Amino acid sequence: MNLKEYLAARIERVERALERWVPPETMAPETIHRAMRYSLFAGGKRIRPVLCIGAAEALGRTPEGIEDAACTLEMIHTYSLIHDDLPALDNDELRRGRPTNHVVFGEAMAILAGDSLLTLAFEVLGKLPHASDGTKAKLVIELATASGTAGGMIGGQVHDMEGEGRPPTAELLEAIHRAKTGALLRGSVRMGAIYAGASPEQLQALSDFGTHVGLAFQIVDDILDVEESSETLGKTAGKDQAQRKITFPAVYGLTRSKIMAESERLAALEALTPFGPGADPLRALADYVVKRKA
Repeated sequence: MNLKEYLAARIERVERALERWVPPETMAPETIHRAMRYSLFAGGKRIRPVLCIGAAEALGRTPEGIEDAACTLEMIHTYSLIHDDLPALDNDELRRGRPTNHVVFGEAMAILAGDSLLTLAFEVLGKLPHASDGTKAKLVIELATASGTAGGMIGGQVHDMEGEGRPPTAELLEAIHRAKTGALLRGSVRMGAIYAGASPEQLQALSDFGTHVGLAFQIVDDILDVEESSETLGKTAGKDQAQRKITFPAVYGLTRSKIMAESERLAALEALTPFGPGADPLRALADYVVKRKA
């Protein structure tokens, strides 16, 4: 399959969904909508919503309206980036190749832009036009859990923040990254499976895939922060080491980290064994996650 063409087609669907749900810049209050759209439409890879759609397709289905559910993952991801870049957290001035939200709109508006995207994600799930009430409820729970404090994204961010400057250990690294990055990536796959009506066995297999892909993604992210330039990454390179963050290269070194990323890729592919050609896009995405350069 041609992954580039697959990604382009699915990303286009996600972009259209985001345009439908996010208020235009001309709607009052204009400033907050400009701030929301500034970060949301800044050219992200849309990996999470594409994983969501790909999981549904792995079941042999392309359920109507899946892109509406999928686009909420990009809202949550973007809100987390806006807040992550704030001076109180990572204090970064570059994201996706341009100034971060608070640099352009000020800290107060950046906080509100993140809050607004978070809120809008759950409004969209509650209003999904092609899902049953039961499915909507399951999706809300899934997204909230993946984004939350107990093993979710925010919990991982807290571990990450409190771990700065501490001796890097495998245990703390695991706590940070399975939650901070892995939980939302795993949740993306699970949301697609739930939307498409997966059986318990199918949901478990896709959950395993999401777990391995999520860990591979973070390992590679940590490696790229060491090896690539800010221009290539679209964000400040070397920030992890400068802030003494606990990363895979800090704990295991670059060589072993690369071996671990490949191991997670193979485990992700193994999890897809029960699925046929419909899961080929997920297989290709697992390869892309490990081999990407940005």
